[in-house]
Amino acid sequence: MNTEKIKQLLNETAFIRTGGSEEERKCAEYLAAQMEELGCKAELEPFEVDLSHMKTAKLIIDGKEYPCKGYTNVGCADLEAPLYYLRSTDKFAYSQCKGKIVLFDGYLGTWRYHDLVKNGAVGFISHNGHNNYADRDIDQREVRTMAIEKADGKKIPGVNVNIKDAIEMVNSGAKTARIVLEQEEYKGNSHNVVVDLPGQVEEYISISAHYDSTPLSVGTYDNMSGTVGAMALAEYFSTHPHRYGIRVILCGSEERGLLGSKAYVKAHPEEISKMVLNINLDMIGCIMGKFIAGCTTEEKLCHYIEYMGNELGFSVSAKQMVYSSDSTPFADAGVPALSFARDADEGNAATIHDRYDTMAVMKAEQMAEDIDFIIAFADRMANAKFCPVSREIPEKMKEELDKYLARKRV
Repeated sequence: MNTEKIKQLLNETAFIRTGGSEEERKCAEYLAAQMEELGCKAELEPFEVDLSHMKTAKLIIDGKEYPCKGYTNVGCADLEAPLYYLRSTDKFAYSQCKGKIVLFDGYLGTWRYHDLVKNGAVGFISHNGHNNYADRDIDQREVRTMAIEKADGKKIPGVNVNIKDAIEMVNSGAKTARIVLEQEEYKGNSHNVVVDLPGQVEEYISISAHYDSTPLSVGTYDNMSGTVGAMALAEYFSTHPHRYGIRVILCGSEERGLLGSKAYVKAHPEEISKMVLNINLDMIGCIMGKFIAGCTTEEKLCHYIEYMGNELGFSVSAKQMVYSSDSTPFADAGVPALSFARDADEGNAATIHDRYDTMAVMKAEQMAEDIDFIIAFADRMANAKFCPVSREIPEKMKEELDKYLARKRV
């Protein structure tokens, strides 16, 4: 895939495409059509997701209304209670949550929600953004089903605000909060885009990447870049021999909790049993940053990738880990899985999940270099007499999967 085609694909998908939305479906259809132009027949596989139409979301602090967005998947509410700022996560701090609407720092993960509910919080306020940025963007967020299940099915209402307003609330010593939510929750569909390229044997290698974005982002870096990379691999293997079959899976709704890859693994148990390796692409081709491989595999693969980088004159750092992307459900199903990414310096050179994730942080020539290395690796695996990566997930990686998927608490 040349740089002009890379630029075309990135530019023509530069719109917000959240999981389950009409825009995500539009993008899936576009990608399928582009696959056809590249010589690959693509199919859309739908899977069910939770959706919400938010009618009203209000946050009133000591009589003053603040801009906010309501969390989905928690139903409707009209609730007033004392406001409490959770400064820490120690037992004493959590013990003060009972009967209060809790403002907290950081992201609402599964265990954060569990702890709020367990300690008697009746509502919550999160925040996003940067105090030194000019924008006042507010992210649309949801309480994921897994978090509600960990909290014994209990739902409490929450809203998200911009960090500037959160700072004002704390600085003013705000006392009382009121949350009003009115939403219609329903089921809809997200889609995976799948290309099947049979090989000489029944076993497969899967190549995955997610094409959805977050509500504030057009997601060029995270992760249309990986999607374009996966499409380039489909194009390559459509015209080059490969002993193992190749299954390219462009996943929907990754940003909502790896929903596309989880749905794919669940729907294809027989195929998963014949899958020898998953190669996932998530965020490549940005101007700055180092190229990494996160391997949920035996450690030997890390050394292989780094040796190969030296052989080809391509700098890459490989580490045994659970990477937060669509490689994880495959690894959890017993398939050795790795994620390739170009990791920008602490997010400063290429931030994600916000309005700044655009073509401006990308370089098509760097994308082409990254893709060439991934193709070289995938070609070696696809044409191996016997896939050298052990189809076994090491025990320490199983432990990390249990932690990442909230089956075990850190």
